[in-house]
Amino acid sequence: MDSDIQEAPDTGWRALPRLAIAALGACAVAALLVALLVLTAAVNRKRDEAIARERHSYEIIVLTASLEGSLARSEAALGRFVIDGDRRTGTTYNDEWVRAGRQIRRLGLLMGGDPARNATVTELQALYEKRAEETSPAAINATYRRGWQALSFYAKAGQTDTLPQFARILKRIGAEQREVLGARSDYASLSTERAQRLSRFLSVLGVGLVLAAIGLGWLALRSFAGRRVAQIAARAEADRAELLENRVAARTAELKAANASLEAEIEERRNAEAQAAEAELALRQAQKMDAVGQLTGGIAHDFNNMLSVVVGGLDLARRRIAAEADEVTRHIDNALEGANRAAALTRRLLTFARAEALSPQGVDPADLVAGMVDLIDRTIGERISVAIERATDAWPVWVDAYQLENAILNLAVNARDAMDGAGRLTIAVSNHALRRGPGRDLPPGDYVRIAVIDEGTGMEPAVLERVFEPFFTTKPVGKGTGLGLSQIFGFAQQSGGTVEIQSIVGEGTTVSLWLPRFAGEAGVTPIAPALSDAPSDGGRAQGQAILVLEDDPRVRASTIAALAELGYLPLPAATAEEAMAILDDGQHVDLILTDVMMPATTGPEFVRQAAQRHGHVPALFVTGYAGGEGDALVGHDVLRKPFTLNALAAAVQAALHPDRPSKAA
Repeated sequence: MDSDIQEAPDTGWRALPRLAIAALGACAVAALLVALLVLTAAVNRKRDEAIARERHSYEIIVLTASLEGSLARSEAALGRFVIDGDRRTGTTYNDEWVRAGRQIRRLGLLMGGDPARNATVTELQALYEKRAEETSPAAINATYRRGWQALSFYAKAGQTDTLPQFARILKRIGAEQREVLGARSDYASLSTERAQRLSRFLSVLGVGLVLAAIGLGWLALRSFAGRRVAQIAARAEADRAELLENRVAARTAELKAANASLEAEIEERRNAEAQAAEAELALRQAQKMDAVGQLTGGIAHDFNNMLSVVVGGLDLARRRIAAEADEVTRHIDNALEGANRAAALTRRLLTFARAEALSPQGVDPADLVAGMVDLIDRTIGERISVAIERATDAWPVWVDAYQLENAILNLAVNARDAMDGAGRLTIAVSNHALRRGPGRDLPPGDYVRIAVIDEGTGMEPAVLERVFEPFFTTKPVGKGTGLGLSQIFGFAQQSGGTVEIQSIVGEGTTVSLWLPRFAGEAGVTPIAPALSDAPSDGGRAQGQAILVLEDDPRVRASTIAALAELGYLPLPAATAEEAMAILDDGQHVDLILTDVMMPATTGPEFVRQAAQRHGHVPALFVTGYAGGEGDALVGHDVLRKPFTLNALAAAVQAALHPDRPSKAA
């Protein structure tokens, strides 16, 4: 080649065709390279746009799943907060709720620009604000530890269709975005495939360009003797082709990483959906228990009203004919015993429903247990030995002493039945500074543990899981109501504690009452129950006027007859308006005896209104079901339905003379 050039150097006119061909070839190659570069850039740009749109849809899907999970966790935390009143649970609920609001706003930013999508986000924001209005009463009441009111508002909030609407909208958004994501994924795959085909084409074209460059180099060498320049140009084109291949490989790696991230997010969403399902199950259980509690309270209220009439009438009849007919007295005594048992059953129902009006006081648990030894011995029989293990410096607790006695006695009876009437029963009282409570609803702090330990048959795990369910019992028909442990659990929860059960089949059972430590001092002894037949030592009354406010006509008639029998002047009233009219007429009243739960105005509300208009008048509240007025009875004299004549006499005397020792309950 070199010899040819040297031997036949081109003259000007002979070199022109070759120069023209070389120039045209160079221009064609340059134009082709420019076109390929533009085409490559366009394909890469479309692929990048497709991947960006795919990520945008994926981000919306993940955000809707996260929003659904935040709502589920917020609802679950609110359910636990309403039940246990733990402020940490309330903080969790608030954090999850605020996070859900931020996620809705983020969703609005991602879905902006489309009027239909903007309307969907606006609807979600409206549902978010609506749900906040529905759940805020429950959260506020739980914050102030009004557990039953919080549960009521929470159950009411659970009956709305706000959350289902939320779920439907989020499901619709997710379905739309998944459909869009599928289309965009297909488009991204198609763009990647096009880029790969273009890469292969460029590779083949690169080979052709190399050959063309060789030919052009030969022409250029023939024309300008510049073969070296052609080789450099060919080498440069090869480098460009390699660079393009590297870019395609890098983009492919990015797409694989994006797919792996998408799979990880899908797995996270599945986990969030599982947690949401668990939270929904817990919410349904809480709503179920709340409904059972409301039903129990209502039944107990009506039952106590009927028992008040029965007990009052039988007690009056027994007093009138006691000296005339022993046989009739015996039958009346049997009827009273049955009524007393029914009253005990309603007391258990109310305690289970947490509607029993408690009379808490500072109590030394060790002294209380020690004072119950004789009662426990008589109750469970001589074949069972009772051992008391008490701490000498036991901390005081703030509880209803009568309810605590009743709980311990019920546990002792259960232990007797488990040991078939023979064995060893141990009651231990000890102090514990807990960093972590034995139950989920027990915060760290100082607690007194009252443990009742038996050597009975123990319980299977399946039985242990249901022992606190209302009306569940393993005893034969007629031997148990199934409310004993439910009553004890309700009492412990009302007192700020909990109940823990440990049992091994064939070895025995330990039931532990955990009660929070009281910062004050213990003092008052347990109050006698309202159905006690202990004779009244107050003598016959001196005709004091007592305003009787009772909406039930039968209970009102029975109470009036009992007060008249005791020597008082009863002034009956069926409504708060009638009672206020008696006071407005100037009638002197020494005592207001009023029912608690009435249709229009409750007893505590009437007493407050009467004090505002006529000054302070002593009041005695009579109740079989406190309902939402339980807190208003604290610090006042309370007589529980049903009651005997002696219990009524003692309660009236205690209300008229508060400085004397009280015997009312």
